[in-house]
Amino acid sequence: MLTNDLLITSGALDSNSILPARMATKEELLYIHDEDYVKAVIEASDGIKRNHFETKYGIGTEDTPVFEGMHEAASWLVGGTLAAVDLVFENKVKHALNLGGGLHHGFRGKASGFCVYNDSSIAIEYIRRKYGGKVLYVDTDAHHGDGVQWAFYNENDVCTVSIHESGRFLFPGTGSVNERGHGDGHGYCFNVPLEAFTEDDSFLDAYRQVLREVADYFKPDVILTQNGADAHYYDPLTHLCGTANLFYEIPKLAHELAHEYCEGRWIAVGGGGYDIWRVVPRAWAGIWLEMTNQTAILNNPIPQAWQQKWQPDTDTLLPNSWHDEENLYPPIPRREEIIKKNDRTVLNALSFLWKRKY
Repeated sequence: MLTNDLLITSGALDSNSILPARMATKEELLYIHDEDYVKAVIEASDGIKRNHFETKYGIGTEDTPVFEGMHEAASWLVGGTLAAVDLVFENKVKHALNLGGGLHHGFRGKASGFCVYNDSSIAIEYIRRKYGGKVLYVDTDAHHGDGVQWAFYNENDVCTVSIHESGRFLFPGTGSVNERGHGDGHGYCFNVPLEAFTEDDSFLDAYRQVLREVADYFKPDVILTQNGADAHYYDPLTHLCGTANLFYEIPKLAHELAHEYCEGRWIAVGGGGYDIWRVVPRAWAGIWLEMTNQTAILNNPIPQAWQQKWQPDTDTLLPNSWHDEENLYPPIPRREEIIKKNDRTVLNALSFLWKRKY
């Protein structure tokens, strides 16, 4: 709502560009999720035996609480991503964005990390079954994209790339460089765990080098990006030091590579982001501005009408600029050490690719 309204108020989005989602069918959910798990979600969201599902299915926990209509709501989020896929593959649009998606922690038989059904995994399997081709999944959420990685860990027509904060101090604790895939999928999984307190330049250097190398190696037919907004310094759950500019730069390369390798086919979804007032609206709006070649808007102030509409709803002072002020945070004491360690991580992540490629 906040992001849509920011784009509308900025003159970057009109009703003709907002297309209806749909509810994913049970059959589509079963592309990835186990039938007994889907049944448990339905029963829990209908108020049946709610306490029964916590341990086995991860439902009713602190990070994935049960609520009435949970199955229906989660199915609509999945359906939104599937609708985006159809729009792109049926040549109605080159790019499509579903900000309700990006629930990358959902597993085949268990909810996790605020995620019930994993829309990205279901969308990738949907592409494989309905349209075919090779899918490059790129995840820049501060938390490792574990659910999507494990869903396709044995496959060689899906390549997963996750650039995230190291799991040493952050959920879900996975995503090491050595997680490279298994069986036929060995060499089609890339992880770049960044050091805590990583800043824009180091994050973007890693992202650009890895994604360009992987795209050249894998040569995808479609790119699906998960765009978590939780690598920002303001985010209360992570330890990275990104600024708003990070989220304007990330979509640029995905956009470029989609046209270079995929005839423009690019589907983007949302993801994490827990400073919902200052960070998420600007970060996610930036994806749409890049998709529609309207990034010049970022040189303008945030519309006062948007600020005036939403400021009464929060004690947090809303931003008046698309960009963050300089000196947003104190100097990072270990900055050079962090940069060097991230550089080594990138080389490690790409080492197997170079051996296979050359």
